[in-house]
Amino acid sequence: MTRFRLAPLALALALVAPLAARAQAPASPTIAVPEPLRGVWFEGGCTAPTALLALSARGAARLPADDTGRLLRFTATRAQSDWTIATARGAEAPRLMLRPAGDELETAEPANKTRDDRLPGDIPLTRWQRCPATPLTFAAQGEGIAFLGAIEVIEAGCGPASGNVPECAAAIIRAGDVSGDNLLGTAELARLFRGATWLVSLQAEVAPELSGLTNTAGAVSGVVAARLAVESLDYDGDGRLSARELAQDRATLATVGDPHGRPLALERLSEGAALMRGILEGLLGSE
Repeated sequence: MTRFRLAPLALALALVAPLAARAQAPASPTIAVPEPLRGVWFEGGCTAPTALLALSARGAARLPADDTGRLLRFTATRAQSDWTIATARGAEAPRLMLRPAGDELETAEPANKTRDDRLPGDIPLTRWQRCPATPLTFAAQGEGIAFLGAIEVIEAGCGPASGNVPECAAAIIRAGDVSGDNLLGTAELARLFRGATWLVSLQAEVAPELSGLTNTAGAVSGVVAARLAVESLDYDGDGRLSARELAQDRATLATVGDPHGRPLALERLSEGAALMRGILEGLLGSE
């Protein structure tokens, strides 16, 4: 008897649905890194930087050149003097302090038990600068860093506060559309999958060599998953996905049916699927 396997009908949505569903709070202007501080910063100069700090609206990724990286997803921010203090998800609620220093950035990471009213105290400060071009040391991290911001766009459109499928589908298109045609092709979807793999590996705080293996696997599996998503959802056959195709059967929930016939036993659904395939193959002359 033919067995059912869950078809990847919603791979593009499944890419981010678990992440969006687990968001502790919807996007809010009160949970945000100040816009002038967002972007990519480097420690140790632009020729051979020792670390990279990527700041999005609600997250931070710190990547040392030769050590384990760290991901912070912020649930709250507040101003204290000239500092922005961002608190991240996690049992210990880690904090990251940020403030502008001329054209540069200063950060501090308080110990978990340090009281807010004693910050920054004698915490060591780290100074960061922007670079006119990406140093080669961190070039391979580009897609992951881009996804750090993309996932926030998707969370805003697909999280509990958005409330509808069209907004979610449009958010996925906005996050992944590189060519500007308001559609997602295989390469654009694969980029999103690779970025998601990078984010997961960074959250696990894996060693650099394991992270490299994870990213390599993500590159291969990302292409496969992207092709499956396009083949599963590309109803007009143009090789790309639109917001309408992403939302097909999800934006409007409807069923019509037929009053004739009798219900089949659920355990025979797989036999019914095989019968349907046989009928379609016969109609298409592929028997």
